[in-house]
Amino acid sequence: MTDTAPVPPGGARPWLIVGLGNPGRDYERSRHNAGARAVASLADRLGTPLRRSKFRALVGEARTDGVPVKLAFPTTFMNESGQAVGRLWRWYRLRLEDLLAIGDDIDLPFGRLRLRPRGSAGGHRGLQSIFTHLGSQDVARLKIGIGRPDAAEARDYVLSSFRPEERAELPAVLARAADAVELVLRDGPVAAMNVVNSPPSDQPSAVSRQLLADG
Repeated sequence: MTDTAPVPPGGARPWLIVGLGNPGRDYERSRHNAGARAVASLADRLGTPLRRSKFRALVGEARTDGVPVKLAFPTTFMNESGQAVGRLWRWYRLRLEDLLAIGDDIDLPFGRLRLRPRGSAGGHRGLQSIFTHLGSQDVARLKIGIGRPDAAEARDYVLSSFRPEERAELPAVLARAADAVELVLRDGPVAAMNVVNSPPSDQPSAVSRQLLADG
C-alpha cells in the first residue's frame, strides 16, 4: 500500500497512463509497440512532449477536462516495464486505480479495443512485469488488437511490422485508443468498458460518440 498524494478539495486525482513497448528504432514500428504509439498519439493530442526522466521512461504531463495526467513510455525492454512503472507510481504517490496500462493483444483482431479494470496478464510480459513490481493485478488495462498470425511464431509476429493495409488504418486505431483513454479519465474504467468493448461492427464510432454525448 502506498502513501497516496493528497488531493485538494474539489480537485481530481491524477492518472498515470503507460504505453508499453520496446525502445529503439528496431522496434518502434512493430506490432508490440502499439501501446507506446497510442500514448504518443495521446501526448500529441494533449500537446505535451514526452521527455527522458530519471525513471527509465519518457514522461509528459498534461491536463484534460481538469484531470491531471501523467503519460509514460518505459525505455526498458517490454519484459522489464514494471521497473519504470513501479518507480513512477510510487513517485507520484498514486493508488492502483489511478493507473492505466496500454498494450498490444495478439488474441484480438487488428484494431479491436478491449478495456479491463483488472485481471491476469494473459501472457503479456509487459503487464506481468507491472503486476510483479506493484504486487497486484488490480490495474486497468486497454488492449489494442494486433491480430494473430496464420503460421508465424508469436514472438516473431509481435516484433514484425504491420502490413500496408494495416498501416493505413493504424492512425484511426490509435485515435480511437486515445478516445478510449479520455473516456476512462472522464468516467472511470468500469463505466467506460460498456462503450470501449462494444461489438466490433460498432466499436469504431461508439467511443467517439460517447465522448461527444455531453458536448
